[in-house]
Amino acid sequence: MVIRLMVVVLMSCLLTACQQPSGSTQYSIGDRTYHLYRPADLADPAPLVVFLHGGFGTGEQAEKTYGWDAEADAGHFLVAYPDGVDRAWNTGGGCCGVPARDGVDDVGFITAMVTAISRTAPVDPHKVYASGMSNGGIMAYTLACHTTIFAAIGPGSATQLGDCPSPKPLSVIHIHGTADHNVPYDGGVGDGVASIDGPSAPALDAQWRAVDKCPPPTVSTAGTSTTSVASCPDGLRVELISVAGMGHRWAPGATHTMWRFFSRS
Repeated sequence: MVIRLMVVVLMSCLLTACQQPSGSTQYSIGDRTYHLYRPADLADPAPLVVFLHGGFGTGEQAEKTYGWDAEADAGHFLVAYPDGVDRAWNTGGGCCGVPARDGVDDVGFITAMVTAISRTAPVDPHKVYASGMSNGGIMAYTLACHTTIFAAIGPGSATQLGDCPSPKPLSVIHIHGTADHNVPYDGGVGDGVASIDGPSAPALDAQWRAVDKCPPPTVSTAGTSTTSVASCPDGLRVELISVAGMGHRWAPGATHTMWRFFSRS
């Protein structure tokens, strides 16, 4: 599946100028689509953030909702907004919707998308990141478990599903509300449409600290947010921000916080 998608990408580049204008442009890889935002003042080489919409969302909706374009203007990086099949992602572990039912190769699609973007823009291969909300955040964990192209991930209101046998060490920032009932902060089955059943946010934090061979974290609290940070070998970091009383949503300021984390990874 990945090979077929990459062949389509290569053929399209042979037939076009393969240059990306500034602003937001929609592209296709086979029957899959994504939006790519390129700021007018782009770094060379440029970081790339892949932002994954939540269940029932789209790439266009995510671009309008989460503030990544403005962050890209300030930070001089690219943002890709892929579209899930039937507005969902196949993360493994029975989630979610039509992509899970049909075995959609979302890992292959997103990997091919990053390859395509790298052929039309000066992407720094050491600074490719994945972030996402809810089902998209779960997909970010899936990418961390089954690819080696990401330097860091930033899931929001998410968990990890499916197998993760031997992940490459990478930096992780996870932001989650303690009152989330769709994807419970403390793990277990949520009461959303997909009935997500995954580990708790603290358990995931501990898991990735183990993957990265981190020392114990330092913990601090400011207002309603408690932050656990572990500085790990090879410049890696694992961070959990727990927002007291927040439900299933993208936390205020999360986009800037995640980019600041990514830019140091």
